[in-house]
Amino acid sequence: MNNYELMFIIEAALDDEKKQAAIEMVKEIISADGEVGKVDVWGNRKLAYPINKKNDGYYVVVTFTAGSELPKELDRRLKISDSIIRHIIINKDEK
Repeated sequence: MNNYELMFIIEAALDDEKKQAAIEMVKEIISADGEVGKVDVWGNRKLAYPINKKNDGYYVVVTFTAGSELPKELDRRLKISDSIIRHIIINKDEK
């Protein structure tokens, strides 16, 4: 089991229920093969550069432990999600 950190940005224009649903979807994907750690919601922030003509995003950081296959599946599912505009998964164990 490796330690990972996931940061993803949800569209800021979505209502609170859809933002929570996106966070829960990510937690369910991780829980299937791993263990969710801390979920840190940063809230609405200004993006460093426009993404799809949007200037604001809703930032969320999730730490989790999982095997080496889960990040690949998580990456695939986040890429096809309509509500998540950017994401990055970092392996915290690698030096």
